[in-house]
Amino acid sequence: MRRKDREVTDFKRIVDIIDECSIIRLGLADGEFPYIVPLNFAYTVSGNRIEFYVHGAMAGRKYELMKTNGICSFEMDIPLKMECIVEKKDVTMRYKSVMGTAVITFLDGIEKQNAIDNIIMQRYTETRNFEYNKAIVNHTAVAKLTVLDITAKVNPINGSAD
Repeated sequence: MRRKDREVTDFKRIVDIIDECSIIRLGLADGEFPYIVPLNFAYTVSGNRIEFYVHGAMAGRKYELMKTNGICSFEMDIPLKMECIVEKKDVTMRYKSVMGTAVITFLDGIEKQNAIDNIIMQRYTETRNFEYNKAIVNHTAVAKLTVLDITAKVNPINGSAD
């Protein structure tokens, strides 16, 4: 990382940034060019291990690439503010971001149902008590992304820690 002054190494702070994010972008291998797809997500933390959970159709480019390769890169960010620094005649974006790599595992059976009910649906206030059509679970792919490595970076507003 070029800007070590912006690097976040404290695990709890990294998890706090993840918690603020709404979208995870997966980078999947697809021949000459990567395929990048934004998804909503949920996650769990056990010790220093993070696992992301994403879902979608059991067909299509994203699903096929995830199944074929079994690994991905990921990125999530929070843009805070574009700032013009008059005295330096400079411009900078204030932000928080997290990046890394993960192994993809597709879940099925009771493990898939538990991930949907106890992790994915619990992530958002709106879905916590929502009675969804459980029949759709048979046609839904749920992937667990086990993080291999993770980095975070923050360019804070006014030099604050967050």
